[in-house]
Amino acid sequence: MRLPRSAAGWTVAVFGGMALLSGVLGLLWPAALLGLLGLAAPPIRASGDHTGTFVVASSMAAFNMGVYYLLAAVSEWRSFFRFTVVFRLVTVTVFVLVVVAEIAPVGFLGVAAWEGVGALATALGLRADARRDAAGRPGRSGVPSTLVTGAGL
Repeated sequence: MRLPRSAAGWTVAVFGGMALLSGVLGLLWPAALLGLLGLAAPPIRASGDHTGTFVVASSMAAFNMGVYYLLAAVSEWRSFFRFTVVFRLVTVTVFVLVVVAEIAPVGFLGVAAWEGVGALATALGLRADARRDAAGRPGRSGVPSTLVTGAGL
C-alpha cells in the first residue's frame, strides 16, 4: 500500500478516509449518520418522504468521493489538492448559509467547521510542501517532490 508523500497529501488522505467511512455509515446505518449531522431521524416517515433515498444517494457519493480523495493523496495530485481547498471553502459558505436561513439546524455548523479546518489544513500543507520543494529537501519517499510532480504523479 502506498502512502501520501507530502503534508498536503496526508490532509487529503484523512478527509478521504473520513468521507469513505461516513459513506459506509450512511449506507449501513442511515439514522446514525443523520444524528451525527444534527438532523432528526424520526422513527416513522410520512408518505412521500424521500429522506432515506437522499441519505443513500449522499452516502454513496461520500463513499465515492472518499475513494477519489484517497487515490489523489497517494498519487500526490497537487492540482487536486489546490482545487479541494477552494471548493471546501465554497462548501463552508453554503453550509453556513443554510443554517443562517434556518434550512439546517445549528448543529450543522459542525460540518461547516470540519470543511473549513480541512481546507485550512490542506492549504497549510501545500504551503509547507512548497517551501520544502523550494529548499530542495526530499519528500517522505526520499525523492525530491519536484521529480515526483514532474513525473506526472
